[in-house]
Amino acid sequence: MKCPHCLESFHDFYEVIPVGNDASGDWGIISRKCPSCERVVLVLGSGKIGSIGGRHILEYIKDERLIYPRAPSRVPLSKEVPEEFAREYKEACTVLADSPKASAALSRRCLQRLLRGKAHIKPSNLANEIQEVLDSGSLPPYIAESIDDVRNIGNFAAHPIKSERPGEIVDVEPGEADWNLDVLETLFNFYFVQPAIIKKKREILNLKLKEVDKKGTTKR
Repeated sequence: MKCPHCLESFHDFYEVIPVGNDASGDWGIISRKCPSCERVVLVLGSGKIGSIGGRHILEYIKDERLIYPRAPSRVPLSKEVPEEFAREYKEACTVLADSPKASAALSRRCLQRLLRGKAHIKPSNLANEIQEVLDSGSLPPYIAESIDDVRNIGNFAAHPIKSERPGEIVDVEPGEADWNLDVLETLFNFYFVQPAIIKKKREILNLKLKEVDKKGTTKR
């Protein structure tokens, strides 16, 4: 299985802590520990609890619900992403499993703040702000298409409240909340991560050039 904490795959060895039974069958807490990050993963499962060598197992599973962590992790954000954006993004990730509506509302609001802060567009509704960024030609085509899909997948035409009040919790389309988070990750990389990488490389290059210049001066 893939660890919901660190996203590394590991062999699925687990134990079950029985908690009761009802019409759905036996219920138990399935406990796993990831060997990569050494963090516990807890799942509430129903089915038929049996035992092997004194260890409880679910002989078959009818239902599983992740209870810790509350939602699978996404790729960890770079430290280059400012806390004001990272905090809202992480909150949107946390509530995704419980409420895609709430997650999408948080990510739309974060997207609007990001565009206003980094693309320097004129404050308006989110649909118009996305269009202004697209018209500016400041984004690579693959990012421009992705951000335009926020409007298309979210069906802003049928749900204008998503544009007028981005933080409002309203119905979402299938895959909309996940896509919003994907777009935010792409924009974070474009606005914060890649510039930081280029800046670091430039600093290293300048140091090397200074060393070369010093050696040349010494020889003369």
